[in-house]
Amino acid sequence: MTTAPRPRTSTRDPEDIARRLTAWLGTRLPGAKAVGVTVPASNGMSSETLLFDIEHPEPPLRACALRLAADPAAYTVFPVYDMVRQYRTMRVVGEHSDLPVPKVLWLEEDPGPLGAPFFVMERVEGRVPPDVMPYTYEGNWLHTASDAERERLEASSVGLLARLHDQVPLPEAQFLELPGEGDALRRHVAAQRAYYEWVVDGLARSPLIEDAFDRLEHLWPADPGPTVLNWGDARIGNVVYDGFEPAAVLDWEMAALAPREVDLGWTIYLHRFFQDLTVGFGQRGLPDFFRRDRVEARYARLTGHTPRDMDFHTLYAALRHAVVMLRVAYRQVHFGEAVVPADPDTLILHHGSLRAMVQGSYWD
Repeated sequence: MTTAPRPRTSTRDPEDIARRLTAWLGTRLPGAKAVGVTVPASNGMSSETLLFDIEHPEPPLRACALRLAADPAAYTVFPVYDMVRQYRTMRVVGEHSDLPVPKVLWLEEDPGPLGAPFFVMERVEGRVPPDVMPYTYEGNWLHTASDAERERLEASSVGLLARLHDQVPLPEAQFLELPGEGDALRRHVAAQRAYYEWVVDGLARSPLIEDAFDRLEHLWPADPGPTVLNWGDARIGNVVYDGFEPAAVLDWEMAALAPREVDLGWTIYLHRFFQDLTVGFGQRGLPDFFRRDRVEARYARLTGHTPRDMDFHTLYAALRHAVVMLRVAYRQVHFGEAVVPADPDTLILHHGSLRAMVQGSYWD
């Protein structure tokens, strides 16, 4: 983590994108100009983000963010980037809940203007817990906060999930139902199996990931519970905070219909992923932050729904993250930044914790 180069995130030319964005904006808001176009250093490896301001004869100046579907030439992390689906999800959540979702302004389905579909939303100022280096490492605003401040952020963040799951009517989110047969959980896991098969097509398979899928079958919930709208990438690194309160909930590309625990397991495990990584590099991290028992208890108090089968759901989260990590590693191989080792499981950064989950010893 401290010496490896950051993986390449885009093959696009920022200056070219800025010129084309200005031309497109004039067709939506005559007389307007995009100024201060920047690509954040923290841009992810899926959808890309551009930040810009709108300069227009009539004030106010509007701060915007643009989400652009991934460049197909960049060995994409996911097989499909459905910007219409993300746009609709943000509108539904914004209209049917009190979550602070940025207002979406325009959707462009034609790939012509910028090379891929995109949407524009209002930009919300604030600060985000960093991924690189992770917020569990020393030297960032969340790590240096007091215990009381982190407790406040944890409480408000778990509250986001509780409100999302309770407030958005299922019929309004029906377009997010995954294809296939069976209940929402069966469809969700089937979609992850299909994603894994896409990742390893023509490449070395992961025995560990396949063992994890097998283990899921042994742990399968007798009653998966009610289906709700899941955020998908439910973690604090996708929230903009004003102080220690959420100001904007971002990154809805993994949204789907699923049991409540799918989101909850992802939230719990993604923190543990960073915590385990930090301890492995000799730092204490934040061992009392986002603890599984506290998160589950808080969610139960807020919703009246006691989380169930959480060994299954945290394993499922670790498995899903492993498939993403394997794709990211093969992406680095594609760009000549890494080579495939004799054991492909070692390409998965958290292979040790995933193996412990498969064996049933991780939470001991």
